[in-house]
Formats: sequence, C-alpha cells, structure tokens
Amino acid sequence: MPIPWLLVPRPLVNDNAPTTEDNAVVELLKVPPVVDELAERFAAAGHRLYLVGGSVRDAVLDRPTTDLDFTTDARPPQVQALLKGWADAVWDTGIAFGTLGATKRGETVEITTFRADSYDGVTRNPEVTFGDTIDGDLVRRDFTVNAMAFEVSTRAFVDPTGGMAAVAAKVLDTPATPEESFSDDPLRMLRAARFVSQLGFTPAPRVVEAMTAMAPQLARITPERVQAELSKLLCGAHPRLGLELMVRTGLADLVLPELTAMKLEIDEHHQHKDVYEHSLVVLEQAIDLEDPELSPDLVLRLAALLHDIGKPDTRRFEDGGGVSFHHHEVVGAKMARKRLRALRYSKEITEDVAQLVYLHLRFHGYGKGEWTDSAVRRYVTDAEHLLTRLHKLVRADCTTRNKRKASSLQRTYDELEERIARIGAEEDLKRVRPDLDGNEIMRLLGLPPGPLVGKAWKFLKELRLDRGPLDHDEAIAELFAWARSEGVELPER
Repeated sequence: MPIPWLLVPRPLVNDNAPTTEDNAVVELLKVPPVVDELAERFAAAGHRLYLVGGSVRDAVLDRPTTDLDFTTDARPPQVQALLKGWADAVWDTGIAFGTLGATKRGETVEITTFRADSYDGVTRNPEVTFGDTIDGDLVRRDFTVNAMAFEVSTRAFVDPTGGMAAVAAKVLDTPATPEESFSDDPLRMLRAARFVSQLGFTPAPRVVEAMTAMAPQLARITPERVQAELSKLLCGAHPRLGLELMVRTGLADLVLPELTAMKLEIDEHHQHKDVYEHSLVVLEQAIDLEDPELSPDLVLRLAALLHDIGKPDTRRFEDGGGVSFHHHEVVGAKMARKRLRALRYSKEITEDVAQLVYLHLRFHGYGKGEWTDSAVRRYVTDAEHLLTRLHKLVRADCTTRNKRKASSLQRTYDELEERIARIGAEEDLKRVRPDLDGNEIMRLLGLPPGPLVGKAWKFLKELRLDRGPLDHDEAIAELFAWARSEGVELPER
C-alpha cells in the first residue's frame, strides 16, 4: 500500500538553519498511525526518529512508496528495547550495520542508527561507525535527493545538502564529492543510472565525469548487487536514459558489454540500422505495449533490449552493399543466456529471455500468410507461456520509418494472431498433447516405462502439430506404423 502522505508547501523547518521565506520546502502532515506510535516511543525515551532517504524523496515528489526507512540517534540495543513489546515481529539480521527491522499491523519498518562509516577503498564493506547527528548521517548518503530527513514527532524537515533544490531542478548530485562517494561504494555509480531511469533526473556534470573515470571500480561489486540495480533500472519509467548513461560512462562495459558492442560502425557502402539505437527504440515500444495496470515486465524488457545481441558477431558484408546477420537469433539466444547467468538472474528469467530472443525472428517467415496451420501450431507451442510476450516483442521490433511497410507488418501480425485465436479455439493449442498418452502407448506397444515410450510420445506430438487432432483409431494406426519402422516387436492382438 502506498504511504498516504499529504504534501503542502510550507516554510522550512530545519534543525540547522533559521526559518526564512526563501526556503521553499514541504511539511509532511500525515503519516501512517504506526509511524506516529513509533516516534512517540522514541521521544519518550529521549531519542529522535527520522524518516529518511527514498521515503522522504518520494513524498516530496508525490510518488507512491511502500518504504518506511528511519534513522535515529538510539544505538541498536536501545532500538531493540524500544521495539520489544510494540512490534508484531522484529529481525536483527542487519544489526552489525546498525539496522533492525520490524512489522506492526502489516507495515514494515527499518531503523538504522546514525552512521559515520569509513571505507577501505578495496571492498564495499564499511568499517561501521555510529554517528551522533542527523547532519553527519545525511552527508554520507549517496545523493542529495536521498539526503533529506523528516523528524516525525516535531514535524521538522532536515536538508543539509540541498536535496530539495536538487529535486526542484531534477538534478542528481552527491552530498560529498562524487569521487569520495563512489570510492566509498562503487555501486552508487550504477545506482545513479538507476535513479536517472526511475526519476528522469539529469546527473550533474561532475557526477558523469567521476562515473566515467571510476567505472572500472564497479568490478568490486558482486554480480547479485549489480543485477538488482540493473533490474530496477530496466523497470524504471525512463530505462533508455539510464542505459545511455551506462554506455556513455563505460559502466555498460562491465555490466552489459554486449550493449556497447551493438554500437556498430556504419559503413557508407554497407547501410544498415544502428543496432544499438534500434534496440533502445524496441525497448521503448515494448514498454508502450505493457499492461499499465500490471507491474513492469522485466522479462519482456530484457528480451527487447537483447533481442539483437547476436548481430555484431554475425554481421557479414555482402556483395552489392548489403549487410547480413544470418542466424543472429540463435547466436543471440546463447549470448543472452550467458550474460544473464553471469549476472545471477534466476533460471526462469534467463531461459524465458533467451527463448524470446531465439523466437523473435520466426514471424518474418510468415510472409503474406503462407504458413500452414501446422506452422502456426508450432509457433504457439514453441512460445508456450511466452506467447503474449512474443506478440509484444515482435510488434515492438518494427521500427521502420516507412509508414506503409510498418502498417503492412502490423496488419500481417494481426492476421497471424487471428489465426492463432481461431486454431486455438478449435484445438486448445495451449495444451497440445499427443492423441495417445504415455500409459496407452505402453499398453498398446507392450513396453515398460523408458526412453522408447518418450520417443513414441514425441512422434505422436509432432504428428499432432502437423495434422491437428486425429481420431483414436487413426492415432493407434500411426503409432503401430511408427513402431514397425523402429523395429519394435508388437504384442499379439
């Protein structure tokens, strides 16, 4: 559930500076009841509790958020004591870093003691040091837009690094120098690209300069952490902006080198589309086809971005000035699988994206509708649960500026979808199975369970795809004919 905050322009209330009319800011007037309850407990014990980071930033931007992240001057044992007897559940897996989590009436909160960490410059693991002031805690954060805090009990807004001004200007900058910030935690460079995607902000020139110079330091970060940031970037509202920043600064060379490789040099005698630019357009067009009522489709977005990943490795210059990319979908599927595995994506996501990359060209064999019903069945069964995504990917892959050609392609795909719907209604294509099941195959052929039964089952499924449903007697006759051709000794009947 989004946090129901009400935002109203008010004069600045700041712990560190006197109120002036020039300080335009917002006061958060409504928070979930559990927040006020928690703040009262901390205040009664003599401690301060601040909403902080993305929760405040999103409130200022009037964006929905489910985060309830807090910081406090209370040390972890004191936080534990204050949560005891109030929270429905408490977990302390992050207590070594000063963080405790809790739930109360369905709301989840995370509370971290003020931090003043130092980093060794080799790993991203800090030497945890607790701080004493909210300013000191905020200054060590990644970006100024995330370095604003709101003291719940007093309704005081704290903004020592100019986060509100950065939000107003839609600029992404660091509280300290970018070099200091990124040296502390190189993942912040990728996080910058993620925030560009999510918020549509522009990184400050000094941030871009530091990212470009320090991009190799991202190698210090584990693939799992990199993957999490990349996924959030791709699921943002402006993923193209984030990806372009990654390529421009060299971060993509470490995270998705295949993306940079798609920036193929265009030979004046061998014209073809800019594969990199084309892929970004396909990504945008695929996003336009997503259901706005559902969450962003990470699988579809990855497939759209990577669908032509195999083109650089398959490019061939042809006589007469042409360029070919034969079998780039086959090569691309292998490359996508390898890259997603390296980024520690789940097996399901990896295989789904690779299959979409492999299938994205299949439609172009349809021509003007020459496919037989058998070919249509195979298209559906090969796509399986990915059929809806495949429809969107194929439609998004049309980026020609020739309006007549684009319209023709879309009409042809409309026709294919209509054929799929018609044949599907007649034959239930989503559950294509042989006309005889495994048990009946074993009974008819007198076989025990084993590879030969699977081979017979596969033969019957292929037959079903080619010819559609067979009546029972015809299916048995075909099975016996196949068995004789395979040298299977049939039982006496």
